[in-house]
Amino acid sequence: MKLTILGGGGFRVPLVYQALLGDRGEGRITSVVLYDADRARLASIGSVLRQQAALSDGAAPAVTEATDLDEALRGADFVFSAIRVGGLEGRTIDERVALDLGVLGQETVGAGGIAYALRTLPVATAIARRVAAVAPQAWVINFTNPAGMVTEAMIPYLGDRVIGICDSPSGLGRRAASALGLDASSVFYDYAGLNHLGWLRGLQSGGVDHLPALLADPAALGAFEEGRLFGVEWLRSLGSIPNEYLHYYYFARETLAAVQSVEQTRGTFLLEQQSRFYAETLREPANALELWQKTRAERESTYMVESRAVADAGERDERDMSAGGYEQVALSLMRAIAHNERASLILNVRNRGTLRHLDDDAVVEIPCTVDANGARPVAVSQFTDHQAGLVCAVKAVERSTIEAAVSGSRSAAIRAFAWHPLVDSVTAAHQLLDGYVDHLPDLAPFRS
Repeated sequence: MKLTILGGGGFRVPLVYQALLGDRGEGRITSVVLYDADRARLASIGSVLRQQAALSDGAAPAVTEATDLDEALRGADFVFSAIRVGGLEGRTIDERVALDLGVLGQETVGAGGIAYALRTLPVATAIARRVAAVAPQAWVINFTNPAGMVTEAMIPYLGDRVIGICDSPSGLGRRAASALGLDASSVFYDYAGLNHLGWLRGLQSGGVDHLPALLADPAALGAFEEGRLFGVEWLRSLGSIPNEYLHYYYFARETLAAVQSVEQTRGTFLLEQQSRFYAETLREPANALELWQKTRAERESTYMVESRAVADAGERDERDMSAGGYEQVALSLMRAIAHNERASLILNVRNRGTLRHLDDDAVVEIPCTVDANGARPVAVSQFTDHQAGLVCAVKAVERSTIEAAVSGSRSAAIRAFAWHPLVDSVTAAHQLLDGYVDHLPDLAPFRS
């Protein structure tokens, strides 16, 4: 079977390939095509993958590189989309423009996420049209951020053959289950929301919901990341455990102050770090894998460092960093579809009446049953009033952003910024859009 990876020169691609090396079953991926417009990045990541393959004790998927999209897509069984339009340079602008206006500029949350989406969605929908034309049989696994919004924008062209993934919900569920000594593989996670905006409302195993026991146990809550991030008192008040990205909403002032106090934003850190990696790998291709492993360890240990500092949550748990993330979700999804092996995964799919506060076509992040026919949402608890209010507000932002990206409407873009809960005025919305237009050529159509 053939897997095409869009954004194939991306830093996290070796995680996907490493997961594929561990899949020895029938119907496994035997061919991987890396597609990227940047030949130098392709060469660097290609070197890493070939060194991973050399260390494998089994048959490794063949790796080829392509800079022609149709060539890369042709014959693909699965397409993994992890593109970053504007590169990390764009991310630094997403962050800095917002911060200069006193607004949080996180990569996928708030103003930064809207700016990222405005330049990404036209490219993502163009890719969807090419997949539909060149590889209509392919399943598209979308990890391009903002993942839920991008998935919803691609559905008109690909239908249910595009599925969005994220590792945050499954990671949250695994950590919560482990804190109680439960076998994570046997627990049903009653989780629902949007991408980077969801809550774990139940931990069901053996006919029992174990979440109340977790919320009643301060030691267990303090044993994992989200428990430390949000604190025992707030989690008990909520009666649920939020996705880590809700820290930007629940502790917005503190997080903004923390981000503004550091010398460089997360985007700037990653830009400098990965620029060094790609330059060093081109100079020393024989050491590509070692350089990648060293860079990845540094990247993972500094993830959400400002939020952890606000909560005094300490360092990331080494077990969590080594447990596997979105690459394991992607592999499980591909295996379930290709082998018709029933699996339960939290995915970004159409609502289809599951959550009554949202329409059928709204993409939500929710537990699904997956087999050869794709992913279907399963029944979960309905939102509380608080959860519904925040989800519906952000869904309106997402849809206004999609409208703006598709139509080029400045008014739709202004609405998206102004409606977001982390942007506190219409005046700020105008200033944000004008600031992004001045710094991002892709957003020139929105100039006033």
